[in-house]
Amino acid sequence: MRIDLHTHSRASDGTQSPEELVRAAAAAGLDVLALTDHDTADGWAAAEVTARDVGVTLVRGMEISTQLDGWGVHLLAYLPDPTYPPLAEHLRRVLEGRSGRTPAIVARLNALGIDLTVDDVARVSGDAAASGRPHVADALVARGAVRDRDEAFARYLNAGRPAHVDRYAAPLREVVRDVAGAGGVSVIAHVWGRRRVQEPGPDLLAEAASLGLTGLEVDHQDHAPQVRARLRDIARDLDLVVTGSSDHHGTGKVDHDLGCNTTDPEQYERLLAAAQAAAAASGRSTPAVVRP
Repeated sequence: MRIDLHTHSRASDGTQSPEELVRAAAAAGLDVLALTDHDTADGWAAAEVTARDVGVTLVRGMEISTQLDGWGVHLLAYLPDPTYPPLAEHLRRVLEGRSGRTPAIVARLNALGIDLTVDDVARVSGDAAASGRPHVADALVARGAVRDRDEAFARYLNAGRPAHVDRYAAPLREVVRDVAGAGGVSVIAHVWGRRRVQEPGPDLLAEAASLGLTGLEVDHQDHAPQVRARLRDIARDLDLVVTGSSDHHGTGKVDHDLGCNTTDPEQYERLLAAAQAAAAASGRSTPAVVRP
């Protein structure tokens, strides 16, 4: 069984529609796909219909932008009720922060002599729940200012670069609690993949586990083998689920092909069992796994 638990569609910053993504997953030989767009459930309905058509099991999720003691942390939430008011409020504020900083980013790019407008960004973001840095990057590519998203981030959009603008990120401690309150389970995405130092460290990960964190995304393209081994040890010590995923964004992210990393079926079953328990404890109507 091939299981990929972290992918993105055009509902956030991927380059495929939810339907196209699910069909691509079937073509790649995946048995289970999780759709985890940034801070939104907007792609779930379309993905569900296609998953039934093509025979792929669909796990509905989202990737939530959070912060923990100054560290930006992306939290994968699986099978939560997105209408649960505390969770819905976090998502609303994060999405507003994404779209709200776009004019400021464009203004900084203009000050650098780059001819770009907010309308240019809107044209490439399409039906996404919010426009964000990847869409600014796509607009820069369309303008011919950079070759691809990677160059846009490296030159202009990453933290510390001249067009970077901070935005709101939800407190991780609250979001872990509220995902559980929504009947879902949470996994920290690419735990150390975007840092030169290994933070959040083991003590903070242990605290997150004590608050209800379910797992760590260990097998990810941004993790070197030695990082994966260390995270696997931490997950074992904390009795956390270990996941593996592509973090696929279509053509928006190179070297993240569907199924390039996968989750062990035994770990997947642990994740589903935890989600079932969370749903029962919450008393809410939560999304089921879509089985063909």
